[in-house]
Amino acid sequence: MDKFKKLREEREAHKRKLQEMLDKAETEERALTDAESEEFDQLEAKIKGIDRTIKAEERARGLSLNVISNEKREELQAEERAAAEERAFEDYIRGVVSEERADVNLTKGDNGAVIPSSIANKIIEKVEDICPIYQMAEHYNVGGTLSIPYYDETDGAIEMAYATEFEDLISTSGKFKSIELKGFLAGVLTKISKSLINNSHFNITNYVINKMAKAIVRWIEKECLNGTKDKIDGISKAKQVVTAAAADKITGDELIELQETIPDVYQPGCIWIMNKATRTAIRKLKDNDGNYLLNKDMTAKWGYTLLGAPVYCSDQVSKMAAGATTIIYGDMTGLAVKISEDMNIEVLREKFATQHAVGAVGWLEMDAKIQDEQKIAVLKMKASTQSGT
Repeated sequence: MDKFKKLREEREAHKRKLQEMLDKAETEERALTDAESEEFDQLEAKIKGIDRTIKAEERARGLSLNVISNEKREELQAEERAAAEERAFEDYIRGVVSEERADVNLTKGDNGAVIPSSIANKIIEKVEDICPIYQMAEHYNVGGTLSIPYYDETDGAIEMAYATEFEDLISTSGKFKSIELKGFLAGVLTKISKSLINNSHFNITNYVINKMAKAIVRWIEKECLNGTKDKIDGISKAKQVVTAAAADKITGDELIELQETIPDVYQPGCIWIMNKATRTAIRKLKDNDGNYLLNKDMTAKWGYTLLGAPVYCSDQVSKMAAGATTIIYGDMTGLAVKISEDMNIEVLREKFATQHAVGAVGWLEMDAKIQDEQKIAVLKMKASTQSGT
């Protein structure tokens, strides 16, 4: 695959050079000079030579595919298709006429093109890499409204009791309830400077993937942690709540109480989630023996542990303030996240032409709710602005 990639990159560089020569002559309203025509012919010959080499390689690979497993064949074909889709995507942004296979060409619209699924998948993979809350949550990738059943023993539970012969047993049980995950539409827009696009050494594909992924991460993390009224609930309606005695500080006992809210069976998967300012304040807390409660730990996911569990910092969590939800503790599989199976992303070449830019817009439908109340607990600051009594 490395040889194929190198050949194709070389081919695209030659194509861009040809296009630059033609654009320059058109701008200056003249024909190609003799030197330019000679260079044009040389570049064209190189492109044709590379095309012959690639086709020969593909024929040889086709012969090889006959003697390998179906699984490996499908894997190689998927890799080739993804590489072809990425080239088609970059060519479209740069305005280069692509000669790729018809089955990987972008779907054109009135104002742009829908980008290949391989690019959209890479954006989602990047989101999972940099957003642990989304990555650790329970995922449901389906369209429409999803109903998740659960067993609730709040008002009663199945119990065993002593019995007397010939007397009926008393029936006790919980109830089956459900939570509904809908789909709330959200969009993200990234604009790419044409100055960057015209730089042949700039990796447009990675730029779009990273920019869109970071914007999506900020939004998804905010909604999962805080929710929005009448939209996504996220963790905002957690029923297991510990309230601090003060509006501006947290004690070690309150942290222990919050941790103990979660049953022991779920403790191995638990993490702390807080603002960095809150972590700074907790770093100063000590136990009765003078030992710090929060410690640096090179083996922990994010470099710190608090009472044995890793600590993740997010700017989306409120700082210590009156009535604010300041700390989340729990096993994030207790959070259900539903994203529609297909993420729709389009490239808009004409819309931002007057800004000397090209746009990439992404749409997704998402919902998130707590699906297991036992797994997640939150600490809220005292509502009063005065310190605890």
